[in-house]
Amino acid sequence: MNLPVFFPLPEALTLEAVARLSESQIRAPSGHDLAEVGQRLIKGVGTLDAAGPDDLVFCDAAKFAGKMQNTRAGVCITSERFADKAHEDLILLISPRPAAAFLAVTRHLFPSALRPQSIFGQEGIAPGALVHPAAQLEPGVTVDPGAVIGPGVEIGSGSLICAGAVIGPNVRIGRNCAVGPGASVIHALLGNNVIIHSGARIGADGFGYQPGLAGHVKVPQLGRVVIQDDVEIGANTTIDRGALTDTVIGEGTKIDNLVQIAHNVVIGRHCIIVSQTGISGSTTLGDFVMLGGQVGVVGHATIGSGAQIAASSNVKGDVPPGVRWGGSPAKPVREWFREVTALKNLAARPQGRDSGKEGEGTGE
Repeated sequence: MNLPVFFPLPEALTLEAVARLSESQIRAPSGHDLAEVGQRLIKGVGTLDAAGPDDLVFCDAAKFAGKMQNTRAGVCITSERFADKAHEDLILLISPRPAAAFLAVTRHLFPSALRPQSIFGQEGIAPGALVHPAAQLEPGVTVDPGAVIGPGVEIGSGSLICAGAVIGPNVRIGRNCAVGPGASVIHALLGNNVIIHSGARIGADGFGYQPGLAGHVKVPQLGRVVIQDDVEIGANTTIDRGALTDTVIGEGTKIDNLVQIAHNVVIGRHCIIVSQTGISGSTTLGDFVMLGGQVGVVGHATIGSGAQIAASSNVKGDVPPGVRWGGSPAKPVREWFREVTALKNLAARPQGRDSGKEGEGTGE
């Protein structure tokens, strides 16, 4: 049985083309003609450990530089700092930013890995898709089997609705978007180039109840989710619609898998929110905020633009712009580190009889 290929093998590129894409300079091994080396074909990418002679790799860290002595890769993108670590037959591409240069080539070689693809493998509206007659789809929209698109929906050209996805009534989806398998989008407006991965839930009820003696009375959630251009939302992430105002995800923000964003949250532009983070209702994040994994944010807090919160921290109030905080409750990183160090030192101190000094700390 042949192993499946999930991403189509790319068309080979000459090393000259790779150098242009990566904005790098070719450095041929001693005794090799530079023009001849420039015609060498690159057919894939890999790691220093596993790549073959037709693959491109990169090295931008000292801890990996030693692997350039034994790699079987055909070409390595690296910086001047590590160039002398390569074995004598390894062709190099010299770049001040090897990781970014490698990424530029990888994106060119494997464009289908950048967003969800049709599960059914065809363009247009597939047999078995349920598209309401009152929905409006521009030319070039692809809808997989089992997808459901409700009345009043508008979807722009180049967008993809994967198998099993549900698009609720009156939702607006811009151009060149992708909604992954099994995702649902209701009560929402999406801009252009938005990616929603498998199983995400966009626009469900916010969690709102009024406690009373007779029990908890549900508060109607009447707002929307507004997702601006170039946002990416990970698998099984949930974004609740607003109660009276909108939940807003700003342009260019990237949200990992398994994130919970509650009603009325406003997230600025180009934020990064890592897996298992939970953001409580009516919280505001400025632009370029970064939240590490498993961060918890209380409701009605404001996190200033450019702030960074360390993984597993709990934010219990407002955070100023441009700071780095961590801990529980979150505080400036240096203060947090001092507290952790002091507690560690205190725990390590000998106490009482355990110190080996008879009677110390015992009152004897």
